Amino acid sequence: METLITADQVLAGPAGTRITDGAVLVDGAEIVAVGPRAELETRVSGTTKRRDFPGCTVLPGLIDCHVHLAFDASADPVTNVRELDDKALLAGMAERARQLLDNGVTTVRDLGDRGALAVRLRDAIEQGEHPGPRIVAATVPLTVPGGHCWFLGGEVSGEQEIRAMVRENAARGAEVIKVMVTGGGLTKGGAETWESQFGFDDIRVAVEEAHGLGLPVAAHAHGSAGIADSVAAGVDTIEHCTWMAENGFEVLEDVVTEIAAKGIAVCTGASPNWRKFAERFGEDRAAEIFGRVRWMSEQGVRLIAGTDAGVPNAVFDNFAGSLDFYRFLGFPGEQILDMATRDAAEALHLGTHTGRLAPGYRADVLVVGGDPVADLDAVRDVRLVLAGGRQHTPVTGC
Repeated sequence: METLITADQVLAGPAGTRITDGAVLVDGAEIVAVGPRAELETRVSGTTKRRDFPGCTVLPGLIDCHVHLAFDASADPVTNVRELDDKALLAGMAERARQLLDNGVTTVRDLGDRGALAVRLRDAIEQGEHPGPRIVAATVPLTVPGGHCWFLGGEVSGEQEIRAMVRENAARGAEVIKVMVTGGGLTKGGAETWESQFGFDDIRVAVEEAHGLGLPVAAHAHGSAGIADSVAAGVDTIEHCTWMAENGFEVLEDVVTEIAAKGIAVCTGASPNWRKFAERFGEDRAAEIFGRVRWMSEQGVRLIAGTDAGVPNAVFDNFAGSLDFYRFLGFPGEQILDMATRDAAEALHLGTHTGRLAPGYRADVLVVGGDPVADLDAVRDVRLVLAGGRQHTPVTGC
């Protein structure tokens, strides 16, 4: 059934392109037309459902490029994910997916779960059994024995095991392969956050096997050496990219140039709780890390939005709080919205399906009160969400 959605403006994508007094015509799961309200009104029939939103903006559904639905954002998500059985863990994941949808997020990339539960949830959402965003699932992240997130089941050592795990993930339904190139703070007793777990040769093997199966590779890489090896090996995205070294930070400018030249997207995983980071690590250190994000963008590196939702204090119901990190750094509203829509979709290899409002695209549509370009806080005022054409009215309090 057709639905005509009208508002004061439509940001069809990129965000700087506005259609004043615009409309979007949706038929089932697909966008049929986008344009001025008066023009689209001549195309509808008497059976077309109409949703009018005065004082509002229609834009593409938001994309969170880095979540962990298996984690619950508590102080100790690792213990919880290890102790819950599949049924209980899947129920929690479904609730967290709904929270994301409430906040206007219509696509997420889940970068590590247990037992391919994200694939099961993805399929259930697609079949209409649960409300939620489209899930691009990595299933089990590759790590070294005892390495970062080893408890999810992706421990590998050597070329043969790396290739086998990539193939196993693909058979489980993975749409992206996640490699834990460096350590991370979530795992106790493993490599330090800056320390490499996999070297160039191992990363290259994972990339070769994944690309042979048509799957992109996301590299978790905090350390400078791990970032450099990931770029040289040909990964598709770098997660975090904080340029840590054993005794501080070490930005490799030639590697940044290569990241930009190769079109590798960087997802910093800015938590909605990013202000607490500054308090925990101190203003000077935080300023150094934050400033580096802005500098990478100025060097031509494509940044995409992601929250790392699920790790401690990275909640699922405050995507706007993560976007506010970039406003704090001085990014213009148009660029921030593009990072969460068009640019994110292209980095996830979904740019011909979502991230824009255009005929033939999947009906991932968000209506918010006000103008999010002029005031990013408008993203918090969610009025209507369509995910694959399914209409979702968020619960109060978004």
